[in-house]
Amino acid sequence: MALVTSKEMFAKALKSDYAVGAFNVNNMEIIQGIVDAANIENAPLILQVSAGARKYARPAYLLKLVEAAIEDTGLDIVLHLDHGEDFEICKKCVDDGFTSVMIDGSKYSFEENIALTKQVVEYAHDHGVVVEAELGKLAGIEDNIKVDARSATFTDPDEAVEFVERTGIDSLAISIGTSHGAYKFKGEPYLDYELLEIISNKLPNTPLVLHGASTVLPEFVARCNEYGGNIPGAQGVPEDMLRKAAQYGICKINIDTDLRLAMTAEVRKYLIENPADFDPRKYLAPARTAIQSMVQHKMKNVLNCTGKR
Repeated sequence: MALVTSKEMFAKALKSDYAVGAFNVNNMEIIQGIVDAANIENAPLILQVSAGARKYARPAYLLKLVEAAIEDTGLDIVLHLDHGEDFEICKKCVDDGFTSVMIDGSKYSFEENIALTKQVVEYAHDHGVVVEAELGKLAGIEDNIKVDARSATFTDPDEAVEFVERTGIDSLAISIGTSHGAYKFKGEPYLDYELLEIISNKLPNTPLVLHGASTVLPEFVARCNEYGGNIPGAQGVPEDMLRKAAQYGICKINIDTDLRLAMTAEVRKYLIENPADFDPRKYLAPARTAIQSMVQHKMKNVLNCTGKR
């Protein structure tokens, strides 16, 4: 129906035990696969764009593709900037028509993070746009986000309360054990639910966000490698852990790597099996279907948001 903010979506999720999926987009086929899944599952939806995706696809094209998706499906969709690194890119996205932006000042000191976040909040709120910020540092690599394991830190609950009060943000991304990219746990996968529960109890009215939440399903890594890939083995966040996180106040779960793996596996499979074919529609169509299937799986079995639109 329209481009919307996440306020109503998160208000509903806060009162229940499901999370809204935030899926990263890069091109038309990915958008189509995601929105088709949300339409079938009657699920709330956030489409998010990283700085890298914004540069690749170009802002005007992305916005028109999302507008086309709304017209085609009748969905309400949040268009969100993922990991905005400075005020300028957040401002550009607000001016372009995004309904939500994330300012990621987690690399700065606590006070510097607050100052930068407040600047973005003031501008965004003046234009009816909501703001997500991050406190704590996730390890891993995704687009221009690079944090080694030594630099990663979990979110401090008391700092989280102060941060929310002083900045006026609408949602807070926290660090409790996930990682960007193809996450490699040392030992058993681990999420600090005790810390999550403490933060959730201290901030009962603040939607919490979990970044780096792809599962990195082994079958898709194997399929990518079967058809000419060389993706190293990696272990993401088990899906049962993500389901549990949604019961402790997590309202938004970001998913990107799983989509890339599903899409790439189908493209490689088609091209290996049909080496004489050079029609992009032939290999992008199954890739789009793979995206749709992956998103439907996440909505039904992980996010528990089917029927919650």
